[in-house]
Amino acid sequence: GSMRGMVALPPGQGPHRVGCTDVMVGHTRQGLFLRLFYPCLPRPGAAEPLWIPRPEYCGGLADVTLGRRWCSALIRIAIGSCKVPVSWNGPLKPRGSRYPLIIFSHGLGAFRTLYSSICTELASWGFVVAALEHRDHSAATTYFCTAEPGTEQWIPFQRVPQGQKEFYFRNKQVHQRAQECVRALRLFQDIAGGRSVPNILPQGWDLSVLKDNLDLTKVAVMGHSFGGVTAVLALVKEPSFRCAVALDAWMFPLENLLYPEVPKPVLFINTEKFQTPESVAKMKRLSSRNSQTRIVTVLGTMHEDQTDLAFLPEKLFILIFGRRRSLDPHKALAITSWAALAFLHRHLELQEEFGQWDQLVEGVGDSVVRDVPFGRSKL
Repeated sequence: GSMRGMVALPPGQGPHRVGCTDVMVGHTRQGLFLRLFYPCLPRPGAAEPLWIPRPEYCGGLADVTLGRRWCSALIRIAIGSCKVPVSWNGPLKPRGSRYPLIIFSHGLGAFRTLYSSICTELASWGFVVAALEHRDHSAATTYFCTAEPGTEQWIPFQRVPQGQKEFYFRNKQVHQRAQECVRALRLFQDIAGGRSVPNILPQGWDLSVLKDNLDLTKVAVMGHSFGGVTAVLALVKEPSFRCAVALDAWMFPLENLLYPEVPKPVLFINTEKFQTPESVAKMKRLSSRNSQTRIVTVLGTMHEDQTDLAFLPEKLFILIFGRRRSLDPHKALAITSWAALAFLHRHLELQEEFGQWDQLVEGVGDSVVRDVPFGRSKL
């Protein structure tokens, strides 16, 4: 077979083939940058996009997420050639009913393509998924194209400045991120309203094909870690978001004042190794406010298992993260996706078969428990 690099990302398991494109709007940091995953028509011999879109991201990933600059060369060799099993710029698949929309927010030190496996999976079941790349200095790195042709401005990752309280720094970021989620929704509302929205990337996909294919009464927001708490805050800022799915949410940056304000249901899907009792107490505050909010834990998983890094070869995963996970990453992805689909089915009122996975939302099933495994005896 072809050399796909060392990371074998799984194709979507749903009934649709998946297409993928990048979208950049505006020539300043107030614009938006996202990767779009969507149901597409099969195209023989379609090109597949690189998983890590440019070498700059390898350096950022090595530096920030993995905390070891020496990894950069290793990462470039190991994963630089890895492709995502989707059709790059493939034609959108039209269908009788319009597609619901998910806005996806990445974690600290990540970027728009590091959640390709979950985004591909959701798109394969009939969603349009917009994976944002945030410009609040929380991405490993990111950039925008300035108005001067051929020039880019890069936005590096920023650590908490010396002497500044982490909460204030992160709280400002989470508000910017939630605002970017709202702006992304506005972008799709503009497109659906027939306004011309130019994608400024070269060979950019024509966004107007989405005009009659999105159901903007059915929109959810989703994210991982810093992106998980971003999704919760986006529910406060934007009434059009009907629910949120928070993957291993890092609840620390959200101010206490906002907890009573979260009006919509949240599905918290936690891993076994990341959460603290304080963070979970915050989730419980939300579940006491909204009877539809659910908290489940996927056993045998760790924080990175909800990213594409779960699909690194086992030896490399252990080398980088210093420990092994016990649940097969394909199985973990399936459980996470099915639970998310069942929850979205319930709260976006979809006409699909996703209700078959309802029990996962209640924390019932193989490798899933309700709430949190604190105090569980480690047998």
